[in-house]
Amino acid sequence: MTTDFLSLNLRPELMQAVIELGYTEPTPIQSSMIPLMLTGVDVIGQAQTGTGKTAAFALPILNTIQTRQRRPQALIMAPTRELAMQVANAIWEYGKHLDVQVLAIYGGSSYSRQMARLRKGVDVVVGTPGRLLDLANQGVLDLSDIKTLVLDEADEMLSMGFADDIEAILAETPAERQTALFSATLPPRIRHIADKYMRDPQSITIQRETMTVAAIEQRYYLVNEPDKTAALTRLFEIEEITSALIFARTRAGTSELASELTTRGYPAEVLNGDLSQESRERTLNRFRQNQVKVLVATDVAARGLDIDDISHVFNFDLPDDTEIYVHRIGRTGRAGKTGVAISLITPREKRMLREIEFFIKQKINRETLPTEEDIHVYRQGKLLGALKVWLGRGRYKQEREMVMKLVEEEGLDPIEIASAALKLARMEDKQRPIAPISEVSDFAQRKPEGRGNRPGSRPERRERSYGGDTRQRSPRPDFSHETGMVRLSLSLGKAHGLRPGDVVGTIAHHADIPGSTLGKIHIEDQRTLVDVPEDLVGKVLSRNGDYRFRKQVMVVERA
Repeated sequence: MTTDFLSLNLRPELMQAVIELGYTEPTPIQSSMIPLMLTGVDVIGQAQTGTGKTAAFALPILNTIQTRQRRPQALIMAPTRELAMQVANAIWEYGKHLDVQVLAIYGGSSYSRQMARLRKGVDVVVGTPGRLLDLANQGVLDLSDIKTLVLDEADEMLSMGFADDIEAILAETPAERQTALFSATLPPRIRHIADKYMRDPQSITIQRETMTVAAIEQRYYLVNEPDKTAALTRLFEIEEITSALIFARTRAGTSELASELTTRGYPAEVLNGDLSQESRERTLNRFRQNQVKVLVATDVAARGLDIDDISHVFNFDLPDDTEIYVHRIGRTGRAGKTGVAISLITPREKRMLREIEFFIKQKINRETLPTEEDIHVYRQGKLLGALKVWLGRGRYKQEREMVMKLVEEEGLDPIEIASAALKLARMEDKQRPIAPISEVSDFAQRKPEGRGNRPGSRPERRERSYGGDTRQRSPRPDFSHETGMVRLSLSLGKAHGLRPGDVVGTIAHHADIPGSTLGKIHIEDQRTLVDVPEDLVGKVLSRNGDYRFRKQVMVVERA
């Protein structure tokens, strides 16, 4: 196996860039993937984020590229604008001594600027499937000279409804191209794409040693949905948190939660798709340098996050996929350290919890939230502990002089002075009131034991749709129960063959919004309900007339 970059026989210009970036030894996926890609074969790399896979495909691409050809020779598809910008920037860094022209293409950015850059000539294009297909269909993006095509985070692109766009782009590229597919998981649809569009692909699987859940303390707390923030702040009171990563389902949810935590005395920052790449990097740097201890993130925005000192991961919203749960909690307990993963579970999510336990082959313990009395006792103990530390140090000369002056000049009792000083020290507790929490009614329905539901057997998989809809009818299905979201109605449903991925792909593509911003989806026979962030409703509704599914017009309106 390759032990250093010198043995990879890369171009001198690339080696110079690698050295300047401070790289000495390739990561496992780089040492396995780069030699393979240099031979021109198709490859499948199964690896988590943070394993160095961008360099694993970027360096082979740059090693064989011929600059100043005007037409793109390499195409990289990514699920989000954030990842597209991140990959494009990395390729530019690796290829800066080759004068490589790299362009990131994604929705929400100027069409005219991207078109102008393409007409001027670029060597490598990195983009999201929807915008790439738009420009290809308009004849602006010429795919006829593509030598290498990369699908990055393929599972994420499929979960966001981009499957049809991906296949359409693949069909437009030369059949003799080299194809590289990178994915954390390999569900059946990805295997189908690989079988259809790849030629005898060589597979590399890299598992992070720190991705095991064995070094992570996992527990959950059963709470009612409206009490989640109150429950979280109670845990913040008693947990020894050095840094925390909190996962919420939507961008609107991350912003609301971060704001609420900051208001309650726990400063938090957001990591979601609303951030520019520059803002994202600033936020991550503050987090790495411990200037901010709490990040609230969506799954998509947290892709590529590789920080070894996260003490706690919180699932504020439980993910709808068992592997995503493992990816989330794998961000703690790294580098030989232990970590803590805490999930806030509502009664209706208990079945998903059982699926997670089956997948990880481990029981997740249920714990009881601290009571108000527990927190008061903890606060008092923490204050007395700090006081004893200072008494042991003896470094309070000025303060002692102040006390002696009060005793001698005012005739005050030292015990009374100490009591008043402690009262002042506890004043900040009043700025952090302990929010009440309602009693949980554990109404999880139990089916009679029988075939397919034996004790110890795998729980029956619930029928889920994108955003976590459990297909259970709520008392008022036409209204979103998630703060910051508005429920819209689509004129097509199950009778028309509509699936959750179709909903996400159609709306995201035509409204030019990230599919990850959409919330719960409930597909009925003749219509579909979908939650959309309040600030994007106008944009979604404004594209009525554009929405089509299988040549059928799909009308979108408020539910």
